[in-house]
Amino acid sequence: MEDNTVQLVPGRSVGFITLGSSLHEVLTTIKAEVKTYPRFQLYHDDTQPICTPIQVVLPDNGLRLQFDGPDQRLRLIEVLDFSKAKLVYKDVEVYRPAEAQGGIFLGPSGPKFRHIYDKLLGPTYGGEYIPAKDDHINAKGIYNLSYPGIAFNFPVQHSAYSPKKDFISLLSSSATGPATSMAVFSGDSWQKARGTLFTASPPNPRSASLSGKSKEGGPDEIELVRIHGEGRIELIRRTSPPFWIILSETTPQDLIMELGAPDSIYRKNDHRLSIHKDGRTSDVSDNSAIGLTNDDNIDSDHGSVIGTEDEDEWEDDDEAATEAQEREIAAAEHFYNYYHHGFDILISQPTQISPPSPTSEIQATELHEEGELSAQPLNHLTATKIIFHGNIPGSYQFNRHRRSRWTLDHVPSEIYRDAISSEMLFGDISGRLREVFKSYYQNEEEERLQQRGMALNRGWGDSPGSSCELLGGWEDGSGKKSKFVNAGSGIVEGDGNVGHVELFGFPGLIFEVLKNGAVSALTVY
Repeated sequence: MEDNTVQLVPGRSVGFITLGSSLHEVLTTIKAEVKTYPRFQLYHDDTQPICTPIQVVLPDNGLRLQFDGPDQRLRLIEVLDFSKAKLVYKDVEVYRPAEAQGGIFLGPSGPKFRHIYDKLLGPTYGGEYIPAKDDHINAKGIYNLSYPGIAFNFPVQHSAYSPKKDFISLLSSSATGPATSMAVFSGDSWQKARGTLFTASPPNPRSASLSGKSKEGGPDEIELVRIHGEGRIELIRRTSPPFWIILSETTPQDLIMELGAPDSIYRKNDHRLSIHKDGRTSDVSDNSAIGLTNDDNIDSDHGSVIGTEDEDEWEDDDEAATEAQEREIAAAEHFYNYYHHGFDILISQPTQISPPSPTSEIQATELHEEGELSAQPLNHLTATKIIFHGNIPGSYQFNRHRRSRWTLDHVPSEIYRDAISSEMLFGDISGRLREVFKSYYQNEEEERLQQRGMALNRGWGDSPGSSCELLGGWEDGSGKKSKFVNAGSGIVEGDGNVGHVELFGFPGLIFEVLKNGAVSALTVY
């Protein structure tokens, strides 16, 4: 038996490729294993990238992988070339090509029925016959033979098929050729599973590290993010109870305890779009790229002087100390990048609570006075902003993070009581949010100006390379109705349509939208 064979587990996996795995995890592993997977091809619908399946073809391995669009989970593993797949099931080769003299492979391209029935998988129930498309004398139909979690397609001479004929006799006869393809899926049979193939809940987690029963493999994965407004974010987990993130209150220690250590930490250093922000004195994010210099160091002896005849000098020292402290905090701002969870979290000093939704049934402002800061001291770092990534194929950020699914539970309207979701196109999202927040605008002209999109080309070298940088400080911390964002105040242009997105803002929310209307990222602050 060859060393480069791949283990087959019906209903579960082909090698490391496991049903239920996220598109992000599979592609990341494939890219890392260049020798094993020298090429891959990605197919998706540019016009409907969320509601249609995504296919990954491995031509040198004879495999095709199909993922659902909304959750980007692996639903189907297809073997299209048995000679390249080199599969083994319980120490039995699924198919060994016939070899003639000179090392030239001859014979059939797939396993015969007798090999599958007698040596590989054993008896099963009769399958399904798909008739030929024409009535030609040599026309061939397809007979699908199914086992739990695995199925084979055999070409059958249409003239030899009869519904009264025993399927074992039919598939064993010369009228049936070797299997041309194989499918690995989750379900008792292909006939039962195919109807809900892309919608049923996958039995396996998105990450291989969580496949075991113990929690030692890593933190529990996030199934859904529910956004409740005013900085309240609920993370629904696969097996553990929900974890609540309260912006400007949840600490980095809380995040690490519940979500694990971040995959990387990103220091903020880009403020090329700071010209588009409202001027504020309470937010020090403008200075996040500025560190302490020698001139900023404050002598502790100055702060210990109680009596002085020069009150102006005392006030100057106090202001200098405050400014130095703010700069130190700003220099400490950074993002926790959770690629496997699908989001980035800004760690910064506490900020003011975002304004409430006029239609929210439960509002956090009932517990806080308007404009009040969180209970955390200003010199404590907390989570203040989260960017949820859609991982849309064709976007500039594709496959940096796994897809993060979310719902907006705090913005019901008179017509729509159900939550807005990440699977909706922005045209539908925008229409509902504009209806909810119409009281935030003084007139229709102000509403029109506020809701113009800011264009950004991710593929342009001089544009900010991350929404982490782009969105820093866009929000208005005052909580006033008409000053939460000014999306039409500037334009950044690039060449062509590569990575082209537009930004739209609502209170506490900023959407990054592709040309096809899909939301590629949502920032909550």
